[in-house]
Amino acid sequence: QVQLVESGGGLVQAGGSLRLSCVASGRSINHYPMGWFRQAPGKDREFVAGINWGAGRTNYADSVKGRFTISRDNAKNTVYLQMDSLKPEDTAVYYCAADTSLRYTTIAPLGPKGYNYWGQGTQVTVSS
Repeated sequence: QVQLVESGGGLVQAGGSLRLSCVASGRSINHYPMGWFRQAPGKDREFVAGINWGAGRTNYADSVKGRFTISRDNAKNTVYLQMDSLKPEDTAVYYCAADTSLRYTTIAPLGPKGYNYWGQGTQVTVSS
């Protein structure tokens, strides 16, 4: 069992920045690929960013590439999402997810079905 708790969401103006944090408890996440997803009202949960378990290899959705940065600190059992140059279309609930399957793939899973633990979500709202 692993519990994931996101924090750092809030209301910001377009062009501003936020840093989301996801703290894990119950188990160490040092061997787990981690991902960030977001879900806007009426839409499916979509991939935002992923980071693998080893060297920290990352991947991003095209919509956030160059603006968002995912990172991890295994000593703190925490994964981060730094969001810069925010746009109104970034408004969504952001979820942290862990893949505990120990498949040791090169990159983190890109779809929600690739993860089996999820946080409760944190709201990000970007105003015009």
